[in-house]
Amino acid sequence: MGIFSSKKYYLGIDIGNSAIKVVEMMPRGRRAKLSTYGYVEINTDMGRPAKDAEEDIKISLAIRKVLEKSGAVSRKVVSSLHNFSVFSSIIALPKMSKKDLGRAVMWEAKKFIPFNIEEMKLYWKILPEEDSPASIQIEKGDAQKDKHTNILGKVKGDDGVSFQKVLITAAPLNIVNRYVNIFKLAKLELIALETESFALERALIGKDKSVIMIIDFGAFTTDVGIVENGIPILNRSIDVGGDTVTKAIAKSLNIDIKRAEQFKRDIGFTSDGIPSVPKVIETTISPIINEIKYSFDLFQSRSKDGVIEKIILTGGSSTLPGLTDYLSRVLQINVYLGDPWARVIYPNELHPVLEEIGPRFSVAVGLGMREIV
Repeated sequence: MGIFSSKKYYLGIDIGNSAIKVVEMMPRGRRAKLSTYGYVEINTDMGRPAKDAEEDIKISLAIRKVLEKSGAVSRKVVSSLHNFSVFSSIIALPKMSKKDLGRAVMWEAKKFIPFNIEEMKLYWKILPEEDSPASIQIEKGDAQKDKHTNILGKVKGDDGVSFQKVLITAAPLNIVNRYVNIFKLAKLELIALETESFALERALIGKDKSVIMIIDFGAFTTDVGIVENGIPILNRSIDVGGDTVTKAIAKSLNIDIKRAEQFKRDIGFTSDGIPSVPKVIETTISPIINEIKYSFDLFQSRSKDGVIEKIILTGGSSTLPGLTDYLSRVLQINVYLGDPWARVIYPNELHPVLEEIGPRFSVAVGLGMREIV
């Protein structure tokens, strides 16, 4: 692969809490084509500042090792910030010049970010009107009243003033600088950082403009997000994940972690095997169910007529046997296991392995597609 130019290849690198996932993509017409991929298990705790320099050196070496083994040729990286470490909001502001808008965005950001704005890296962009969420009618004066919400509606007040919707994302500078340092150590060019929610939307939803909930069931955390018109409008995180379930099974059955993990993967929510395992899992993930229901209620309370049509499940723990059926029954909504490779070109012979690892790679795939689609 080294004989080809690396200019048209892009790396999507997802530094998760328990593993690093890498995909390399290249453009093929209007679609992304998979070049190669790689994976390594490693604890990173990337949502927080590094405790010492050795942590970042260890992560950078792991990335280099994955790239070397996978045969990746690109040095251009798109990576992701964990949803729980980022503050996002969609605000409505009167239409104004770009210079004035920048100052207005900074002023508004100070109102919903609970930290010193000088210690945050602020990103913002105007949302195209045709792509903007349109769940709520903004009445006169609501541009100020709704500045803290993630869901806004039509952008014209009763007094005739035209508004524009602006997506604001703020991340702690020390965390952003950590990513910059890691990729510098790995001798890679970091061309973009974005939140996991946008990567998941790109990989799992594509051009679907309906209201969809995405549940990313990871090792240590679970993210619950709602996407409308292709824009993530609500994101919440809870510190319950697959690792929590494994530990609960180990404690309940008085067995070691390795065996508990195997029980979790083999039995899940099915009635086969040890009857107590599904009950333990159900009890352990009850906070996730409550968070999902709360997100439903939060969306409906702010939405004039929007309806969440379905749930897409992803993440390393999303493949537990019977999980999609369980969630569908409990939540009374259609639940599907997401396929991040559905919009990617790849060799047919790779389908079985890509299907198996797909839920783990959703964020990395979305990142790899960013500069192509």
